[in-house]
Amino acid sequence: MKKVILITGASSGIGFSTVERLVADGHIVYGAARKKSDMKTIEATGATALELEMTDYSSLEKAVAKVIKKEGRIDVLFNNAGYGLYGAVEDIAIGDAKQQFDVNLFGLARITQLVLPHMRKQKSGTIINTSSMGGKMYTPLGAWYHATKHALEGWSDCLRLELKPFGIDVVIIEPGAIKTPWGAGAADNIERTTSRGAYKAYGKKVATSLRSRYESEDLSPPDVIANIVAKAMSAPKPKTRYVAGKYAKPALFARKFLSDKMFDKIVGG
Repeated sequence: MKKVILITGASSGIGFSTVERLVADGHIVYGAARKKSDMKTIEATGATALELEMTDYSSLEKAVAKVIKKEGRIDVLFNNAGYGLYGAVEDIAIGDAKQQFDVNLFGLARITQLVLPHMRKQKSGTIINTSSMGGKMYTPLGAWYHATKHALEGWSDCLRLELKPFGIDVVIIEPGAIKTPWGAGAADNIERTTSRGAYKAYGKKVATSLRSRYESEDLSPPDVIANIVAKAMSAPKPKTRYVAGKYAKPALFARKFLSDKMFDKIVGG
């Protein structure tokens, strides 16, 4: 069945790979991104590009209204936009931390609010939220990023209960290490925030490790997650959570069964 799908963070990585996959499957796909320069890349796949800034609620309203005006419905919302604000808690400005929450949680929540009345009216729909294996565990210098993903996990669980009577599914995807620009962005943030002061040496060590892992290791390709999205949105009864990508399952297994101190040693504490 052809579905109308709205994807945030669609210009690269997991989002772009998902756009390509779902267009190829014959669905009507709207890919949203911040930069006008990304519009042509998205449209080259056969999708419709939307200019959208997660922290600008008026742009979220315009994006949803455009899809509804053209298609009359939204069957799937894939909340994928996000980034990793890494660095020492002491060094990161509270304004930057709020920006992390604005993008990774509050912007996601607002666009979900805008889509839900239409899904309730049609008595169906799927909300898919990109969390992370980091939504259940933690890594060095990732306090603010992990805080947003831990919050998203709890938020999504509550949303699932609220929407069950309306025939709307809420799905959480917990990717592992995926070959995307995410790792370089997190490393850049560490270097920017810890280049001076008490955490300089530790920051350099963590940033170097992140860059090495995301640039040289054989990480999972983004289409691993795109395939999960396609599977979840097509399932009559999708799973609550899907875990996929390198390190994800063993890392979550370790976090579940090891003590805090033992897990600290594994992640570099």
